[in-house]
This record gives sequence, C-alpha cells and structure tokens, in this order.
Amino acid sequence: MTEPFDFSGRHVFVAGGTSGINFGIGAAFAKAGARVSVLSRAAEKVKEAVERLGAGAWGQPADVRSYDAVAAALAGAVAHSGPIDVLVSGAAGHFVAPALGMSANGFKAVVDIDLLGTFNVVRAGFEHLRRPGASIINISAPQAVNASALQAHVCAAKAGIDMLTQCLAIEWGPEGVRVNAIIPGPIEGTEGMARLAPTEDAAAAVRGNVPLRRYGTLEDVANLALFLASPLASYISGAIIPVDGGSTASGGRGLVQAMAVNRP
Repeated sequence: MTEPFDFSGRHVFVAGGTSGINFGIGAAFAKAGARVSVLSRAAEKVKEAVERLGAGAWGQPADVRSYDAVAAALAGAVAHSGPIDVLVSGAAGHFVAPALGMSANGFKAVVDIDLLGTFNVVRAGFEHLRRPGASIINISAPQAVNASALQAHVCAAKAGIDMLTQCLAIEWGPEGVRVNAIIPGPIEGTEGMARLAPTEDAAAAVRGNVPLRRYGTLEDVANLALFLASPLASYISGAIIPVDGGSTASGGRGLVQAMAVNRP
C-alpha cells in the first residue's frame, strides 16, 4: 500500500506557480515526489521557479487570460512530463481601490485574470487530465464569501471561481474528475497580505480578528492541497474549504478591519 501523500510518478500542473501560495503548493508536491509544471506570465520567474523546484520540473510563460497561450503551455507540460494528474489554478490579480476609484478596465483586469483565467486553465487542462482519479484544485480567497470595502472587483471574481468550481464538480464528476477549491485566509509572506495589510497596525488588526490569532503559513495551504489530491479525498468534490484559522466562521472581520485601517 502506497503512502497517501506519495506523489511519485504523478504530474502536477500549477498555474501561477512561480510565487506565493501557488509556489508553496508546487514545492510541496515536488517534495512529495511529483513532477511539477508551472505557468506564469514572466519568463524570468518561470525559469527561477523551475530551478527552485528541482529535477523533473518544467515551466512555460503564458498569460492565463489567453486560452490559446494556456493550451499551448499545457500541451508542452504534457509532452515533457506526461498526462496531468493534479491541476491547480491559482493565478490572480489584485489591487486595493474603492469601486468609485477604479476604472472599468481595472475591474475587468482582475475578473479576467482570476475568473476567466481559472476557466481557461481548467477547461484547457481537462483535455490532458489522467482520469478517473484526476484532481482539480482552484485557489479562491476570503473575498468570495465575505464582502469587503475596496475589494468589489476581487469579491466578484472570487465568488465566480467558487461557483465555477461547484458547477464543474457536477459536470465532470461522471468522468471521475474531482473539482475543489481552497480559500486561503491571511497567509504570511504573500503579496496579497502585503497589499491588504501593508502596515503593522493593519497586520495586527488582521491577526487580532483571526480566531487562532496568527497568520497562516504557505505549508498550511499546501497541506490541504496535498490532501485534496490524495486518495484520502477520493469522495470529496465540489468542496470549497477555508484554510484561515477560523476567519470565515467569524465573518472575515480581520480582513474588513484591515480595509478600514487602509481606507484613504
């Protein structure tokens, strides 16, 4: 019997996998023996991530807003490392602004990267999944379930990702493909938290309203991804699971408080 978190011989593709939470997920799968492929817009970041992930890793720059570019990157990954067993979609755009302070193009940019990008990755990726038993994991955010000032664009995009996750779990379940989403809470060392809580006062406001009274770590999120892709989660599909120290249960007050501290 193999260990549930032994991914030797399996291929994991991570969109947005060159930094932050997504790189942490890719690194955890690589440590567990998987061949990891990454996609990101910046060629230099892709090269660096592949080097850090080690032997067997592969990457290609692509913009998730372009279906053709995503499809080409996926085809390249399959040619290099074989059929995809686990597909992680985590590319995201983000900035802090009130609705009246952002342009239509600014709103569209976040929706296109987050929501359209997720669709492009999973739709193009489906053609290459090894099934049954394949696992898709979308990376959402607390803004999907907790409304927040200065985050209308992100809230709309992430809520769409959650609903897309559940729709695809229904449609693709008969093919044996499981589709789930992770909602990372406040995670230390990420660009998202650096923007949402850039000062110590804002960070303290977030930590003080997390029931566990701390930021999460990259490993906290990666551990859930490993579980969702493992045989232990073989009957879990359509789930949207927070990794947030209880923040969602408390209504996301930490994030809202950080927004209040950051309000111009």
